[in-house]
Amino acid sequence: MSLSFGISPALVTPFTDGGVDVRRLAAHAQDCMARGCRTATIFGTTGEGPSVGSAERDRVAREMISLGVPADRMVEGVIACSLEEAAESTSRALRRGADAVLLAPPFYFRPVPDDTVFEWYASVFDAVGTGIRDVLLYHIPGMTGVPLSHHVIKRLLERFPRAIRGVKDSAGDSEATFALIKAFPELEILVGDERYLGRACAAGAAGSICGVANIVPEAIIDLAKAGGDDPRIVELVDEITRYPIIPMVKALLAHLRQDGVWALARPPLPTMSGRDAARAIELLMRIRQSAEGVV
Repeated sequence: MSLSFGISPALVTPFTDGGVDVRRLAAHAQDCMARGCRTATIFGTTGEGPSVGSAERDRVAREMISLGVPADRMVEGVIACSLEEAAESTSRALRRGADAVLLAPPFYFRPVPDDTVFEWYASVFDAVGTGIRDVLLYHIPGMTGVPLSHHVIKRLLERFPRAIRGVKDSAGDSEATFALIKAFPELEILVGDERYLGRACAAGAAGSICGVANIVPEAIIDLAKAGGDDPRIVELVDEITRYPIIPMVKALLAHLRQDGVWALARPPLPTMSGRDAARAIELLMRIRQSAEGVV
């Protein structure tokens, strides 16, 4: 099968002294890519993107590049309500050479009709101008409350044929994902739920941007290539989703790095206790210990 996009960890964000610790973040991105991930995604949902202001996101991306993370191996998340912020953040990412921009719909006013979701995206694309490219539409209605229907995607493709590269589907509905793959074979469909990632890749998905690739990238890459589900990953994700997902992933990475900074979440998210993470740590270490070359 052809995984044209591959696997991109939705990087968790380390915070120290109230700000983003860019050195830790850059080193983590480089480690994930050295272990087989084609790109790394900053400031998506798992990266607490909505909790980081646009100026700080811009500074962090520039500093990561200066620390040796290639701009063209970064996907930059843009999760904003205002047209101005969404367009400016998208423009900055593309100007510095980002591989792609993961662009979520506005999330405050809801429900909203398809026509106005289309108009919002169209206005952002028009504001970015001729440089618009490699946009990944971000379908995560459980967080945004604004689903991206096939109708909206089709209209955007017709109006901006060179702008849209794919859709990241984080709705967690496997049948809907398979329908998306069938409806839009020209797009890179990326799967956010690791539990059925293998089956989706076998059906034509192009890869994934996902949280578990922070901690076991080799296993995620292997299951995507194999085209079948991995019961170990299913069990781990089931355990992660019993708790607030982002703090749990951060707690797991903190355990692997033996570095408590990674566990710290930015309010309003809580920081996960080691006790709550104990079972997930056990499952994670089983996967790590069975992977060749992972210590």
